[in-house]
Amino acid sequence: MIDLYAWRTTNGLRATIALAECELPHRVIPIDVGAGAQKSPDYLKINPASQIPAMVDPDGPGGQPLVLAQSGAIVLYACQKAGRFVPDNAADRAIAMQWAWQAGTDIGGTSASMNQVEVVSPLKVQEHIDLFQKRFARYFRIVEEHLAKRDYLANTISYADFILYPNYALRRNLLDPAAFPALAAWADRMSQRPGVIAGMRLHADTGKSP
Repeated sequence: MIDLYAWRTTNGLRATIALAECELPHRVIPIDVGAGAQKSPDYLKINPASQIPAMVDPDGPGGQPLVLAQSGAIVLYACQKAGRFVPDNAADRAIAMQWAWQAGTDIGGTSASMNQVEVVSPLKVQEHIDLFQKRFARYFRIVEEHLAKRDYLANTISYADFILYPNYALRRNLLDPAAFPALAAWADRMSQRPGVIAGMRLHADTGKSP
C-alpha cells in the first residue's frame, strides 16, 4: 500500500486525486504544514526539502521501494503505474505535459505567491494581492481559450487535469463562471468524478492553505 504524506493544499490535493482516480491502494498520512509538521525529524527523513506531498511506495519499479516527492511527479507516477490517464497519442502526450507543467509552475507558483501575500505575510499589501490575483486570472484566461475547443486539457482526461483542478477548486471565487464558461464546464465535469470527489475530501475540515 502506498503511503502519501499530504495536507489540504493544491499540491497535496493533486496527489490524492490522482491516487483515487487510479484506484491505487493507499493511505494518507496528514502532515499539518500550518503546525510545521513538515519540518519534523521523521518527515525530513522522507523529504529533506520539508515540503508536501511525499509518497512511499513499497512496491515500486522492479518490486523495490520508491520514495518520491513533488506533486507533479507523484501524479504522473501514479498514472503510469496504473496505466491510466496518460494519452496514447504522441501529440496529446506532449500537450498533457505542457499543461501539467504550466499548472505546476505558472499557475501553481502564482497561487503560492497569493497565499504568501494574503495569508502568510503580516503585511497585507493590496497592491501585491491585486497583482497576483490579476496574474492568476490571466493564466486561467489562457486555459479558458484552450478548453473552449475541447473537454479536457489533452482532449481526453489526463494527469494534467488532475494537476490543474485543485488550483481552480480552491480559488474559484476569483473566476466568474460567466466570464469563464468553458473552464466552469470543465470544472463541473471534473467535480463529478468519484476519484476527484474522494481526493478533494483530504482533511476538508482542517487544512485550509491553498
